Amino acid sequence: MDKSHRIGVVDYGTGNLRSVVKAFEFLGSKVSILREPERAQDMDALVFPGQGTFDQCMEALNATGFDELIKGWIEQDRPYFGICLGLQVLFDKSEEGSLPGLGVFRGEVKRFSLDSSFKIPHMGWNGVRWNLSKDDPVRKNLEDGDQFYFVHSYHVVEADDGLDTFSTTYGSSFTSGLLSSHCIATQFHPEKSQAKGLQLYRNFLEKLCKT
Repeated sequence: MDKSHRIGVVDYGTGNLRSVVKAFEFLGSKVSILREPERAQDMDALVFPGQGTFDQCMEALNATGFDELIKGWIEQDRPYFGICLGLQVLFDKSEEGSLPGLGVFRGEVKRFSLDSSFKIPHMGWNGVRWNLSKDDPVRKNLEDGDQFYFVHSYHVVEADDGLDTFSTTYGSSFTSGLLSSHCIATQFHPEKSQAKGLQLYRNFLEKLCKT
């Protein structure tokens, strides 16, 4: 990488961010934990590892002003990486709660509806199909079927035809991530996915955060 990227990790008070911070530090980034939206303006990229329930997350974002920061950040086409709820809150609403999401993309979040042979939450390792050209730098050194770590009971059902989405099969195919210009978001946890997760973070830094 040409320089040490300044990464702002959003902390709205609901989870341990250590594994995400350590992953980006390992890749040479300078990481700041952001508890106030104003501190984000000096960052090269925003990372949002959302945890907890949908309404709990949205209440915290709305109360702190991170809701407007994230929406404006993506609208300005600045590099963003959302993880787990950091993907789900980008959409209009969720069956998990009653508060509206950020509405950056059209669609909603639904609970898995599967027969009893499939446990909910969907937890553990599962393969990802990238649905991107093999030449796309976002999937550099990543292959269809590579395993990533999941833990979730809800999944995105997008309504934006123009989104590039990744998919995973658990009972049936569901959206496990998206790419839209400089915004990438995943249902799985790259920071818990060993070498392949680090590779995806590296690709984010080298392509989407390139300056």
